[in-house]
Amino acid sequence: MKELVVAALQLPTLGMNATRLEFYLKNAHSRGARVMLLGEFVLNHFFKELVSMPKSMVKEQSAKHIELLKTLAKRYSIIFIAPLVLVKKDAYHKVIAKVTDHSVSYYEQQILLPYPHWNEKKFFANPVAPLKTPMIFTVDGFKVMVMAGFELHFDPFWQAVTHHKVDLVLLPTASTFGSHNRWRDIIKTKAFLNGCYILRANRLGEYHDEQTKWKFYGDSMLVNPEGEVEMVLEDKESMLIETISKSVITHHRKSWGFERELRLRDAIDGVVL
Repeated sequence: MKELVVAALQLPTLGMNATRLEFYLKNAHSRGARVMLLGEFVLNHFFKELVSMPKSMVKEQSAKHIELLKTLAKRYSIIFIAPLVLVKKDAYHKVIAKVTDHSVSYYEQQILLPYPHWNEKKFFANPVAPLKTPMIFTVDGFKVMVMAGFELHFDPFWQAVTHHKVDLVLLPTASTFGSHNRWRDIIKTKAFLNGCYILRANRLGEYHDEQTKWKFYGDSMLVNPEGEVEMVLEDKESMLIETISKSVITHHRKSWGFERELRLRDAIDGVVL
């Protein structure tokens, strides 16, 4: 029976604090974790705070974090999935970095929040373009997809999960405004309908503007293919470490047969990214 130990770190913005990361990594390594997920705007400040920071400082911060994660990935034999802000041609890009002991690759978020109070689409220079398959990689026989938090809401990404037979979706978020129940319900439903595990890491901390207090509430969790929450963190700094099982995924997919019914009707290959 194939198993994979996964971890999620629930943190506020780290700044340059390497000691904090190392503390958690030692524990995760001792328990056999192979993948570590961080929330959005943990390695960098919340995007509204970036307005008052020099781009050179943000660029330096991101570069130092990548070097740190490369060192830790090699030391602890772990894969990091970590949202990051990159500066390219004097513009900000919102990406998710995959850092291993031998390589660094990036997934550039494709759909960003476009709302007046939270307009990442306007702030970042990520292109508006035809959708493509998100980052997918394999670790210890498990197929893993990286999906940016807001992208959870769009069906084409989940069509890709089914098409590519993804076992685990990694979902870094920066959710706030008391949206616990909505996020839980969506994640549980998506896990059940797509026969996969979903690991969510949501950041902590607060941001105040002239009118609003933004409280990032944590609630990081692992949801299994039956749509059940296996483990959830509350609203304090902490780490989740759990084991996922290939047999649980296989049993769910055979029992419910959602994918089988779609394939009988040629309803998968022609519509995915």
